[in-house]
Amino acid sequence: MARVLNRIETYYDAVPRSSARGEDFGPLTLFVREGSGGWPFYARPALGHEGPVPVAAVERVRARQRELGVPEAFEWVAETTPGLRTAVEESGLVVHAHPLMVLDGAPLPVPEPAGAGVRIVGADDPELAAAVAAPYAAFGAAPGPGDAARVAARIDAGLTVLAAGFDAASGEALAGGQVQPVGDVAEIVGVGTRPEARRRGLGLAVTAALVADARARGAGLVFLTASAADVERLYARLGFRTVATALIAEAPAP
Repeated sequence: MARVLNRIETYYDAVPRSSARGEDFGPLTLFVREGSGGWPFYARPALGHEGPVPVAAVERVRARQRELGVPEAFEWVAETTPGLRTAVEESGLVVHAHPLMVLDGAPLPVPEPAGAGVRIVGADDPELAAAVAAPYAAFGAAPGPGDAARVAARIDAGLTVLAAGFDAASGEALAGGQVQPVGDVAEIVGVGTRPEARRRGLGLAVTAALVADARARGAGLVFLTASAADVERLYARLGFRTVATALIAEAPAP
């Protein structure tokens, strides 16, 4: 399992660099978004770092994040950097734990969603904006200005694949998600279903479509992070198994 986690760590270091630069803070790397709009990114353990992470390093990163006007956020794998949680919590951030899951062998078959179809959405697809928006609606949010255009650009560049579930009668986008390949490793991210369309198997079907696409493109390792235990059980039905714990730290609510 150490080899799998090392591959994931290499992926985590590489994937933001398509649209962000890395700033060195000793045992930590802060990814800083290039250009305007898009995800503001976070800090992670420096690739290859072993040993403790002092609170002072965490506080230097947080000061830089405040200077940049971005969220004070950190992401890492508990088993790979076990001492970081203590330093992050001592600095005053709140840590959330999530199951880190890897697809174990071939994906298991999943049923077709009732009254809906799932497909890969291309950069020039007229339903791209709706497919991008569907997962946001799952969490009571809306995409930002230019998000659809940024996803389209990433699709064109081969950095992202977008899949969505559409209602068979109305054609409305009900669910969506993305997979981001780097070499032979791919992470599935942002899968969500509109609240009114839940319990129809759409999220699992979208995930299955993303897995199939990643495998067809040569991904030998496909992984994801589950938001909660019930979602972890859902992904287990497709063949994912929990191998580690992904930790996300953020500033406490005011």
